Amino acid sequence: MSIYESIGGEAALTAVVDDLYERILADDTLSGFFVGTKLNRLKGRQVEFFGEALGGPMAYQGGTMKDVHLGLGIERAHFDRVVEHLAASLAAAGVPERTIGEIAAVLMPLADDIVSGRSTPRAAATE
Repeated sequence: MSIYESIGGEAALTAVVDDLYERILADDTLSGFFVGTKLNRLKGRQVEFFGEALGGPMAYQGGTMKDVHLGLGIERAHFDRVVEHLAASLAAAGVPERTIGEIAAVLMPLADDIVSGRSTPRAAATE
């Protein structure tokens, strides 16, 4: 069984992503990255991305992680903070700690493509 299936599929991912963005937007260190963003579209892309990355039948239709985050000024501390919020959102949805660790292991290598540390926070791409 894939991670996608074990956590409840698309419905569970949608709930986790909704909770994740509530946490992100309430976080003063992250909210500035999303000013002017088409949030519903971004959430949809995020669900697609997680669905594909976690072994589901979904196909991510957005740009590459590097292209989508280029020039946003994302530092490692920002990336780590998002991962913390994601772990909290997954835990709130009842995902076991071990599975959260497996998900983190899939996502942590993306830091190299997402973190640039240059420029200033601006609205995230609306891919």
